Amino acid sequence: MSSQVFRISSEFISEANARALADVEREYAALSESLERRGTLRSIGHNIDSLTDAAMQFTVAVPSWGVGTGGTRFGRFPGPGEPTNVFEKLADVATIHQLSGGAPDVSLHIPWDQTDDPNELKQFANNLGLGFDAMNSNTFQDQPGQALSYKYGSLCHTDAAVRSQAIDHNLEVIDYGKRIGSDALTIWIGDGGNFPGQIHLRRAYDHVFDSLSTIYKGLPASWRLFTEHKPYEPAFYSTVVQDWGTSLLLCQTLGPQAFPLVDLGHHLPNTNVELIVARLITAGRLGGFHLNDSKYGDDDLTAGSIHPYQLFLIFNELVDAQLDESVDKGTHKPAYMIDQSHNIKDPIEALIATVDETRKAYIQALIVDRGALHKAQECNDALAAELILKDAYDTDVRPILRMARHRQGAAIEPIAIYRGSGYRQAKAKERRADVNFGGGIV
Repeated sequence: MSSQVFRISSEFISEANARALADVEREYAALSESLERRGTLRSIGHNIDSLTDAAMQFTVAVPSWGVGTGGTRFGRFPGPGEPTNVFEKLADVATIHQLSGGAPDVSLHIPWDQTDDPNELKQFANNLGLGFDAMNSNTFQDQPGQALSYKYGSLCHTDAAVRSQAIDHNLEVIDYGKRIGSDALTIWIGDGGNFPGQIHLRRAYDHVFDSLSTIYKGLPASWRLFTEHKPYEPAFYSTVVQDWGTSLLLCQTLGPQAFPLVDLGHHLPNTNVELIVARLITAGRLGGFHLNDSKYGDDDLTAGSIHPYQLFLIFNELVDAQLDESVDKGTHKPAYMIDQSHNIKDPIEALIATVDETRKAYIQALIVDRGALHKAQECNDALAAELILKDAYDTDVRPILRMARHRQGAAIEPIAIYRGSGYRQAKAKERRADVNFGGGIV
C-alpha cells in the first residue's frame, strides 16, 4: 500500500491518553478502594491489577466482513471510506486493534477475501501486527462462474455433484487457511426447506453429515471444525442444522476436532443462551462464540446493545467453568469472534464497542463472589444468589478497561480518539466508493 495511506499515529494516541490519565488513575484507585471495602477482591483472590491483566489478555477476532456496511434484503447503504478489498479490510482491523488493544486477529470469508497470493496477504497482516482466526466458507450464495447452484441446498443437496462442489470449496478454504496461518474452519449451513414435504428431513441430515465427514478428513491435526446452527433463514421451515443439539450431535459423531459454535443471535426469542453454554461445557464441546446481539431474530447488532445482562450471564458460566477444577479444560480455549452487520453505525466504532463490551462482561464475571454464590445455591436461597450476580453486574468496571488499554498502549477512550483522528474522513478520500462491493453480510 502507498506510503500516503493514512494511519493514526501512536503519538496522537499517547497525547490523548496523557490528557485523560489523571482522571483514569483517580477512578481506578476509587474502584480498587470500593472493591476492597466490599470484600470483593479478598473473596475472589484477586487485586485490581490482576483483573487489569486479565482484561489485557482477553481478545476477540474481528470478521473481515464486519468492517464494511451490511444491509437487509431491502437494501444496503454504504458509508464513506469503506474498504474495497481485503487489504483495506485488514488496515481497518489493525486500527480497531490499535485503539482497543483487544482485536489482534481477523477472520476471513472465502471467496470474498481470497487473493491470488496467500503469502502476500499473510505478510501484509504480519506487518500490521495481525494474525488470522478461523476461516469461513460460503455455500449459502452462488458465486460468479460457479458451475452448479445452491438454490436447493449445498452440503445437503439431493444431487451428489452439488454436494461435491460444496465439499471441494470447504477443502480449498482449509488449504488457503493453512497458507496464511489459520487453525480453524467455521461452516454455517443454511440448507433446508421452506415448505413441508420439500425435503426428506432425515436424508437431508445424512447428506450433511456425510459431506462434513469428508471435509473433516481434510482438517490438519491441529485444526478445529466449528459447526454453526441457525433456527431459520434462509431455510424457514426446516433448517438442517437448526439448533445446538443438532450441532452437538454432528460434532460428537464427526470426531474430537469438531465443536459447536454459539452465535448469540442464532436462537429463537427468549432462548436461555447461558444454559446452552453450560450444556456444551459439560459435553466438553464448546467451540466458541460469534459475538453480537439480537432483539427479534438474527439481527447481528452490536454486542451488549440489547441484552447486556445476558452477555454477563454467559461469561458468568464461562468463568465458573474456568475456575472449576472438575471441568475438563481440554487443550483449547473457546474462540471469540465478532459477527455483526453494521447498517447505520460506523463499523469501526461498533466493533470497538463490542471489544469493550465483551471485556467488560468478562471482568464483571470475574468479580462474582463464587463462594457466596455457591453457598446460596446449595441453600436454595434464590434472592441471595440473584443479588450476588447483580452486585457484580452493577459494578462499573470501566476504570479497569481504561487502565488496561493505557497499559497496552491502546487508547483510553478509543471511540473519541478515533473520531478525533479523522480516520474515516481520510479513508473516504483514499478509497474509491463502490456500492456494489461484496463481502458484507446482507
